[in-house]
Amino acid sequence: MTAESKRKFKQELFAYFLLTVGSALFAIGDVMFVNPYLMAPGGTYGLSNVFNTLWPWKISLYAICMDVPLLIIGTWILGPKFGIKTIVSTALIFLFTFILESTWGYNPVIHDGAISQVADASMVEIPHNGGWFSPDYFLNTVVAGLIYGVAIGLIFRSGATSGGSDIISMILHKYTKISLGTLVMIVDGIITLSTLVAFGDIRLPIYSVIIIFIEGKVINLVVDGMKSYRTMFIITDDPEPIRDFIINGLKRGGTCITGSGLYKGNERKMVYVTLDRSDMLKLRSALHTIDPNAFVNIMESSEILGTGFRALPTE
Repeated sequence: MTAESKRKFKQELFAYFLLTVGSALFAIGDVMFVNPYLMAPGGTYGLSNVFNTLWPWKISLYAICMDVPLLIIGTWILGPKFGIKTIVSTALIFLFTFILESTWGYNPVIHDGAISQVADASMVEIPHNGGWFSPDYFLNTVVAGLIYGVAIGLIFRSGATSGGSDIISMILHKYTKISLGTLVMIVDGIITLSTLVAFGDIRLPIYSVIIIFIEGKVINLVVDGMKSYRTMFIITDDPEPIRDFIINGLKRGGTCITGSGLYKGNERKMVYVTLDRSDMLKLRSALHTIDPNAFVNIMESSEILGTGFRALPTE
């Protein structure tokens, strides 16, 4: 086996490790934190939580009965967009959820009162699985969002996709031309609102939305990392002092682009540079002295690949 083959094998092995850990965490978040509070933060597992409470049957069985047909229909309509890792992820989440609900049950980890068969009249109670507990909605919601975010972030990092209800959004996108992001929000929003229809408690969809929000932020951190980058476009008549500061002061590189202004047609220079937050602040502050007449546009960069940053993917 060549060195390149060994490197690819290690990368693939690590990817499946991330996939396994992410799938296990997803099952923990759903069974131990989301389901006991009757919440449904989108996806087939969110809808399965509602079905599980209304008509007791295992969450995993409800979900797999939706996931498998969706994968088949999605492949038929959209083509083979779903790789082997998405199929493995679907199977692992099903397996971990089935094991957890068969051993742990649906008891909450976070609550303000002991679960018992007889309700304490002083408690704000949620009946579940024949028992009662006093909920701590906010703390449970925060923890659930964190666990979901790390879980799905690791699954994304492994190269798998979420599948599930997202396939519905992708199919609708093909025929309606509505943006995929909008359709994902609509589909997950309907699933989230199902808790209000099923249980008549306005808190449930609100807390489910908070889970989705926290989850999204954590996914970005897991996938993109903690480091935040900014891209600066600096239009100037004299790029040399700016170039000198970037190269010698910040020890970074950049690109100087020649253009012309739309109003007068005069030739202008534009410095294009990507920096982390601290270096961006240094350059922005220095521009006040270097070139107070410069025009600056600063944008957040979600992913930077290439020399000096993260390596380009090999595949």
